[in-house]
Amino acid sequence: MSKILVSDPLPQDIVDALRKEAEVEVATGLKPAELAAKVVGFEALIVRSQSKVTREVIEAGSSLRVIGRAGVGVDNIDVEAATSKGIMVINSPEGNTISAAEHTFGLLLAAARWVPQAQASMRAGEWDRKSFTGFELYNKTLGIVGFGRIGREVGERAAAFRMKLLAYDPFISEEFAKERGAELAQLDDLLQRSDFITLHMPKTPETEGLINATRLALLKPTAILINCARGGIIDETALYEALKAKKLGAAALDVFAQEPLGPSPLLELPNFVSTPHLAASTHEAQERVAVDVAEQVLEVLRGGAPRSAVNIPYVPPEAMSFLKPYLGLAERMGKFAQSLASGPITHVSVNYRGEVVETDTRFLTKALLRGLLAAGSPETVNFVNAAVVARNRGITVNEGSCRGSATYSSYVEVTVRSAQRQVTLGGTVFGSNEARVVEMDGYSMSVVLAGTKLITWQTDRPGVVGRVGSLLGKCDINIAEMQLGRSSPRTRAVMIMSIDEAPSDAVMAEVKGLDGIEDVRLVHL
Repeated sequence: MSKILVSDPLPQDIVDALRKEAEVEVATGLKPAELAAKVVGFEALIVRSQSKVTREVIEAGSSLRVIGRAGVGVDNIDVEAATSKGIMVINSPEGNTISAAEHTFGLLLAAARWVPQAQASMRAGEWDRKSFTGFELYNKTLGIVGFGRIGREVGERAAAFRMKLLAYDPFISEEFAKERGAELAQLDDLLQRSDFITLHMPKTPETEGLINATRLALLKPTAILINCARGGIIDETALYEALKAKKLGAAALDVFAQEPLGPSPLLELPNFVSTPHLAASTHEAQERVAVDVAEQVLEVLRGGAPRSAVNIPYVPPEAMSFLKPYLGLAERMGKFAQSLASGPITHVSVNYRGEVVETDTRFLTKALLRGLLAAGSPETVNFVNAAVVARNRGITVNEGSCRGSATYSSYVEVTVRSAQRQVTLGGTVFGSNEARVVEMDGYSMSVVLAGTKLITWQTDRPGVVGRVGSLLGKCDINIAEMQLGRSSPRTRAVMIMSIDEAPSDAVMAEVKGLDGIEDVRLVHL
């Protein structure tokens, strides 16, 4: 029988169900070093949010085939380390959607009507009705930052209160938002117009500190800010200053940059409401996610495919040795294409040529869509649900193949189209595992899909390349590699520089303003 380690509490009936098919040991409250010592010899590990599955734990778990997270977020799991070891990481992305949406609305109402403060006043023996005059939700504007599953559920509840809905989400179209009763808006516009603002997006390099002092200053002085998503999206120091100065009506947070929170000046403010990361803490949600993950772990141990793989799809072992580097190529091409497209993507076309056609290219298309859709997405995008997420966002996906390939043994071509721009990339794998783009919008080049890239579209004439290089040198930005693609001399060209340091927004603006530069983009791979 397979061996499963459960390192966070699960309902006993679920543990009993696991024991019908596997040898199960429950050991909770382990620190990372203790978990690393304990996981040796186990094929599966099931956790909630308390256990920290570090690289050291994964290195120690040499027999691990799958890590199951009974919940949505995998912040407590080193997914990259697991992927490098061929360990599947699965989660339950939908199990706590209703609970999170309901908790969001609970905090919204509590903050709007001063419920916690009024209760504290009564417990102190007071009967103070004047200090706690609140606001109705009726006819007010709710700004939803991140219009994924939870954001949309919050929107449905707000509609029942006859609230007006604004939505900010760079991954959806105006039509998609409109069909769900919301007006799509840019973030700063949403912050200025909303009476209530609720956040529903993952914590990524792009969203960390998204709501900072500058953006808090855009809010109405009576506005109420809610965060049941992830800590760190709001600059808590800036939030404290805004609340203290009464430049913001109130805030209600369920999540914090550091958890457990510990001493915080926010807790001293009368216009601040908080809960200790309880959005998913309902009996129903905890049961749903535990059942879902337990079923998926057993399915993987039986040799099947899970519903919600976070990192890699299930591929038969005999095909994985060939397919694995192309999965990485496809995902990075998707991420690259997404960084180059302007506005919400409407169409994706992918074509395969050569030896790769002999494999199941559906896995590659899912990998490409994951790279295309995952960055900053308000919802989890994995190899199982990538096609569904694309369809739900109104993205048309076409796949084709051709057995012949004149230049490369295997070749992947993807075209991504938005309302403003179309981008075509061609890629292949060099050696055993080096993913490269070898063609971009008809320009031949050879660019390793790793690191930070500065991309410029420019006129092909003397001095343009030098001006860019001189500016980067002046800003102490080191150029590791440079590729220039052009169709003919003194026409239009594309330059891709691999750089060691990411330029600031100000430097990017300077580059764009250089003579001969038409456009510039920064891509992190």
